[in-house]
Amino acid sequence: MKKQADVLRIVEALKAAYPDALCSLDYRKDYELLFSTRLAAQCTDERVNQVTPALFARYPTLEDLAGADVSEVEAYIHSTGFFRAKARDIVAAARMLVEQYGGRVPATMEELLRLPGVGRKTANLVLGDIHKAPGVVVADTHCIRISGRLGLTDGTKDPSKVETQLRAILPPEESNDFCRRLVLHGRAVCMARRPDCPNCTLRPWCDFFTQSEAP
Repeated sequence: MKKQADVLRIVEALKAAYPDALCSLDYRKDYELLFSTRLAAQCTDERVNQVTPALFARYPTLEDLAGADVSEVEAYIHSTGFFRAKARDIVAAARMLVEQYGGRVPATMEELLRLPGVGRKTANLVLGDIHKAPGVVVADTHCIRISGRLGLTDGTKDPSKVETQLRAILPPEESNDFCRRLVLHGRAVCMARRPDCPNCTLRPWCDFFTQSEAP
């Protein structure tokens, strides 16, 4: 595991490389991020961003989604995969937000996890992006892979363990943007199959690079 000084250097290096740290999912309303994240399961964010404009144009309010016919929602999101389960969850979650939460996206992990189709990854994303909660760690595939390669975690592939280990070492005010930057870094440099180590700014602190260079 990394020394705290090295953790902070990695944080700063990623901030320099990806200063904006923008969410890759397009949304205008809080609940749109919630549902876009559900659609992103086993699907690329790019594909989700192609699908959601028509979906949210057809159902412009949360109440519209809550009263939507599930089979019609399925038609709009078909290309994201697992469309039946996703459509069912989106309509049920919209109904629950309207009936139990006054049309607002909850601000606690416990409440978010009650919503159909919402797991810790989605809940953390919403808490960080919508509610600006400190200490949030979104353990997606990029985060799991890169944090393991860097030696920020013990290499576990378990999202909950990655979340716990990163939360213990990252400054709370940096953690949400840190995870977004790992996504950007994973797409641009530290790919799963062919990481571009020669052009990686994180080489000085990367266990994976050090091991690959060892004789």
